[in-house]
Amino acid sequence: MGDIGPSAYAFVDQLVAMGQRLWQILPHGLTGYGDSPYQSFSTFAGNPMLLSPDKLVEDGLLKPGQLAKYPTFPTAFVDYGPVIDAKEVLFDKVCRNFDAAASEQMKGDFEIFCAKNADWLEEFSLFMALKKAHDLEPWPTWE
Repeated sequence: MGDIGPSAYAFVDQLVAMGQRLWQILPHGLTGYGDSPYQSFSTFAGNPMLLSPDKLVEDGLLKPGQLAKYPTFPTAFVDYGPVIDAKEVLFDKVCRNFDAAASEQMKGDFEIFCAKNADWLEEFSLFMALKKAHDLEPWPTWE
């Protein structure tokens, strides 16, 4: 599964060199059942699987050694389960260390993002936490 990391940045550089000004990436929301990008759990939330582990290191949110055990995946096909599992381990590390690792600029940007998206962000976060606690089952089946 691709991400918006070094390869994507290189692709954008190629687009610019060719005189292109736009790159349409659709859809980019959080995937739903069957990993379909057309059945998302949110109209607003982006897909965290598009975050690049390399960019997280570059931004200081992960240490290079934390990628040492990060697996390599086949390029001919995507098996979403292992990719999601591996990235969630990294994201957990990023979230636990954000206050210590993030720059003041990054913390400020995060606060601005949260404020600008307050109308959906907290409820969505709660929904996804509860969904995960219920093994990703549809909410009408939760007990």
